[in-house]
Amino acid sequence: MIQLRDVILRRGAKVLLDKVSVTLNPGEKVGLVGRNGAGKSTLFALFNGTLHEDGGDFSMPAHWQMAQVAQHMPETEEPATDFVLAGDTRLMAVRARLAQAEAALEAAPDDVDAGMAIAQAHADLHDAGEHDAVPRAQALILGLGFGTEELERPVNSFSGGWRMRLQLARALMCPSDLLLLDEPTNHLDLDALVWLEAWLKRYAGTLIVISHDREFLDAVTDVTLHIENQRLTRYGGNYSAFESMRVLQLEQQQSAFSRQQEKIAHLQKFIDRFKAKASKAKQAQSRVKALERMEKVAPVLAEAEFTFEFKEPANLPNPMLAISEGEFGYRADSGDTRTILRGVSRSVLAGQRIGILGANGQGKSTLVKTIAHDIPVLGGTLTEGKGLNIGYFAQQELDVLHTDSNPLEHMIRLARDVGPQAREQELRNFLGTFNFSGDMVNQAVGTMSGGEKARLVLAMMVWQRPNLLLLDEPTNHLDLATREALSMALNEFEGTVMLVSHDRALLRAVCDEFWLVGRGEVRPFDGDLDDYQQYLLDESRRLRELARAAAAPVRAPAPPPPAPVASPKLRPLQRDLEKIEQRMAALQTEKDSLEAQLAAETDATRIAQTGQRVADLGLQLADLEERWLDISSQIEALA
Repeated sequence: MIQLRDVILRRGAKVLLDKVSVTLNPGEKVGLVGRNGAGKSTLFALFNGTLHEDGGDFSMPAHWQMAQVAQHMPETEEPATDFVLAGDTRLMAVRARLAQAEAALEAAPDDVDAGMAIAQAHADLHDAGEHDAVPRAQALILGLGFGTEELERPVNSFSGGWRMRLQLARALMCPSDLLLLDEPTNHLDLDALVWLEAWLKRYAGTLIVISHDREFLDAVTDVTLHIENQRLTRYGGNYSAFESMRVLQLEQQQSAFSRQQEKIAHLQKFIDRFKAKASKAKQAQSRVKALERMEKVAPVLAEAEFTFEFKEPANLPNPMLAISEGEFGYRADSGDTRTILRGVSRSVLAGQRIGILGANGQGKSTLVKTIAHDIPVLGGTLTEGKGLNIGYFAQQELDVLHTDSNPLEHMIRLARDVGPQAREQELRNFLGTFNFSGDMVNQAVGTMSGGEKARLVLAMMVWQRPNLLLLDEPTNHLDLATREALSMALNEFEGTVMLVSHDRALLRAVCDEFWLVGRGEVRPFDGDLDDYQQYLLDESRRLRELARAAAAPVRAPAPPPPAPVASPKLRPLQRDLEKIEQRMAALQTEKDSLEAQLAAETDATRIAQTGQRVADLGLQLADLEERWLDISSQIEALA
């Protein structure tokens, strides 16, 4: 188990945790919550060993294997599958031992110890899951939203968000007793998020996760650790249970505080009245001691909640936007175009609350960027209502921010360009309502946290008094309290909202209709988020069944094919797949038999020869697995 006893943690001179004690049991799934800056990341640093306690005692089992997502952006030409596979540290260590033993035997062919080491390494490889390591790695990659054609792409060829997904897959690949995840959902869409939740529910080790996604925490965790005012409190249950228990706890604390204040006032009144009288001196002194001994109940300190509101729009054109046969995509500098969405014909009306659903890469951001005038429409017409005023929150805040400028400079430029004109003090006061006070208005944006940048973008949107809000993943860096403030502000907003988000709590609270972006089109989704999650599960099941059906042996006489054009192409692929499966089964049988022989072999030469054959079989199996995946993806496309 993990134990903290009277632990003190500091960041510089500031005490973040003061004499906290808590126990986490093996197999528990723990959500770590608290305001930004409360000490969550510092506590993570204690768990992963990069920071030591400043006081008290911290302990966890020495034999535990820990896994966590590396925070740096991976820079490598290594294929995605190999990069994720390297996360299996146990397998990599055994492979390294085998290579070392083979080199030793090559240098000294009669070295019995080297031969035995090779035999042991092969046995350990089997125990470490060498036979299915590549499929396991690729299942993680595919589960996190990559396509089969991307399994062998170099890591460097992916954008930053997708590379961080590979880092997550690499961490999940590691066999671990303790898994630490810090905001794992930030780079995921709903499809990958649903998959990750299912994976974490099956995870057998101890999980500690920092997240500001309420529904994710509710789905995955069974214990909540709350950091507040240098204290660490354990609650049994997920985030919603924690909220309920905390409200009750605060009510009880406030009631106890009020009762104690009445008692203190009564004692103090007696002391003040009789302390000067000799006849009552002893009684007065006893009450002074009673006050000193009394363990004070702390008052409930009201946290400075962040709230804001959008100004009433100057006008509400209806329709706000009309798209007819629109084509959306990108135009390269060479003039070549890549069309992602075709034949889009939709209207956006005043007051609508539209949630935009769909997997990453299907065109959600492309649609929003085109409406926001960030990129041009490729075809069709996009007609705006008279007086349309768009407030745009880009998925990457820096798309609309300047790293070298400070918040005040951003607001001065905005007031000059879009109005209304304002004095500097008025702009300072306005920024203060978004928690940019004092020297923060002069801090360069490039040095700010993700949450601070997001709040600045929100402030700039509010100032512009928009009537159409285009929000592309606005919650990525917002804590739970700020997400709640955004949700309330959007519900009070009188204009139109178009929202792309993986935060299901925000989508549920704000949107009353959904558009589904996928397969090159935009269409209404008839249902709510629960229906969408079921749709995702059904789609995944459908694709698996198609793959199984495609891989099944072709029997004669074959039934009439549903797609006559694709059928002639499908059958040869199915036959190839069947042959590969038969070949893989034969090789695996031979490999298992040789590994059993190795365990009993004592002759160094025979050990080396058998070990080499086992290694060759492993390479052949890996090649066949790659061909199987490639042919399966072709069959899926045809089906």
